[in-house]
Order: sequence, then C-alpha cells, then structure tokens
Amino acid sequence: MKNNIAVSAQNLSKHFGNFVAVDNVSFEVQRGEIFGFLGANGAGKTTTIRILCGLLLPTSGGGHVGGFDIMTQTEQIKRNIGYMSPKFSLYNELTVGENIEFFGGVYGLSNSELKTRAKTMLKKMHLEAQQTTFTGQLPLGWKQRLALACAILHQPKILFLDEPTGGVDPISRREFWDLIYELAHGGTTVFVTTHYMDEAEYCNRLSIMYQGRIIAIDSPMELKTHHKKPTVEDVFISLVDK
Repeated sequence: MKNNIAVSAQNLSKHFGNFVAVDNVSFEVQRGEIFGFLGANGAGKTTTIRILCGLLLPTSGGGHVGGFDIMTQTEQIKRNIGYMSPKFSLYNELTVGENIEFFGGVYGLSNSELKTRAKTMLKKMHLEAQQTTFTGQLPLGWKQRLALACAILHQPKILFLDEPTGGVDPISRREFWDLIYELAHGGTTVFVTTHYMDEAEYCNRLSIMYQGRIIAIDSPMELKTHHKKPTVEDVFISLVDK
C-alpha cells in the first residue's frame, strides 16, 4: 500500500437520480489507524462505506482499499476486508458457533484454520458460554460481538464498521470500543461510522460529514482546539449550524 495508505478516496461522488448522497469526498486513511466518520443519519456515511467495500460503484471519482481499485477490483476488495453492516446481518436461526462456522466457509478457511480461529474468536469476544445458543436469543450487545467476530474471522487488515453500536447500551458500547482498540493496536486499520458524539472522541482521526460532504477532518483534539470548543459535539453543532 503506497505511502502507508490503507484507504483513499479522490473526489468521490454518488448520485441516486437527482439526489446527491456523496458529494466530491476526498480523504486518506493510514494503516493501523482508527478513522471515524461522524454525521447524522442521511449524511452519506453508509453510502461512502458501501462504495469503499465494493458494494456500490461511485458516480464519479475513484479510490483504493488495500491497494485495490474501487472501480475495477471490487471482488478483491471484498475478499480482503472485514465489514460489519448497520443492520444485524447474521442468521438468528443458527447458533453462535454455527454462524462462525458458516462465515468461515464463506471466507474460504480450511477446517483446521476455522477450528483454530473459531476458538480464538469465541474467547476474544467472551462468547464461549453462548456457543450453542441460538443467535436470535442473544441480547443486542452480544449479537454485535458475534457480528464483529464473523467480520474478523479471516484476519483482514482493513475493517469497516458501519454504526456498529447503534441501539447498544453504554456499557456494551464501551466494551465494543475496547475490542476496536485491541484490533488497531494489532495493526488492523479500522474505518468506523457513528452518530454518537462520545464515540467520535475515541478515533485517531475524525471526518465530519454533512449533507454528503466532508466539512472537517482532523484528530478530535485538533478539531476542538481549532474551533475552540470543549467537545466534538460542540464542534459538530458549530459546523452544521453555519
């Protein structure tokens, strides 16, 4: 990956008819960085992340994820990233262990690899006692842990988390972020979207998105210092109220 850049976007735009969901967005994400997209629902965060994950083609502009082109190498991107969608995407009628086994097969893990990594994931996510529990019976916070386990089962170097803690209680959110920090410390690049202002403070760098455009980008501390505000929430309000 050139110049230590894991993810890049250049003048990225996405139109749905006359509606501009993403409007000329450019940024770069360093390897091993926790990079946050902060914005209200409808700001364009999910559309941007779906483009970067190879699930949507942009109307214009370009970019690279893990060295792969988002226009021409979408299948390579999908195989080399982890992705957690804002809606719970696992199978409620399967047990925790069966979901992990299924996604291990999707990612092409051998039986020996799957056995080893499943054991590691269950321990890391504190899901060992729930291995035979049907996923639909889990509280939302535990479901999110399982979704993260399945997203990183194949050990991707780049992980996209689209509003991963939506609807989760504050304690579970904090525990989830502890897992994100652990992944980043191990060298995983984490691209995370959120509309929670406190979560934005946890990112190494933060991009504030509003009506399809990036209106500010820097570390949370630099954003607060530059705009002379005590919190990211105050920075956000001052920018969108202009």
